[in-house]
Amino acid sequence: MYVACCSHISITMPPAPSDPRLRIRRARKEDVQLILGLIKELAEYERLAHEVVANEAILRETLFGERPYAEVVIAYDDGQPVGYALFFHSFSTFLGRPGIYLEDVYVRPPMRGKGIGKALLVYLAQLAKERKCGRLEWAVLNWNEPSIAFYEKLGAVPMSEWTVYRLTGTALDRVAEDAQHPPTT
Repeated sequence: MYVACCSHISITMPPAPSDPRLRIRRARKEDVQLILGLIKELAEYERLAHEVVANEAILRETLFGERPYAEVVIAYDDGQPVGYALFFHSFSTFLGRPGIYLEDVYVRPPMRGKGIGKALLVYLAQLAKERKCGRLEWAVLNWNEPSIAFYEKLGAVPMSEWTVYRLTGTALDRVAEDAQHPPTT
């Protein structure tokens, strides 16, 4: 039997044939090294390892500091860490409610296909309901066909009418600098 727990949530799911026990728990400060390792594994899988600049000190501050910006849950199979989900709250002005934005969901390759990814999403869906969120959303790389098929099998739909934009690095610096020196008329 799989048991996933979160603040006040307890989920029970049938066991996968080769998976004796799955537990999902909220990450703690002492998990920072593990979280960073999982982030780096995900980055390798997504062919983006060169973009990882996070380190333990940054994660300790941003996940467990005075103002945590995101939350993490870790999936364990038979006591061994096998995956994680990192998420934070968003807000929908149309719904007038918060949402949960899933930044990362990752299951280690040998453990894929055993229901762990689904258990992480069930956990977050139940957490979203508990927190009165109007939605759970995430992005997926266009080439990641196995994940896309998995998400669509769950009933998730792509938001193809939207295009995600991002400012980072020097572009972000440039826009922030422009705000400090507004144009004169």
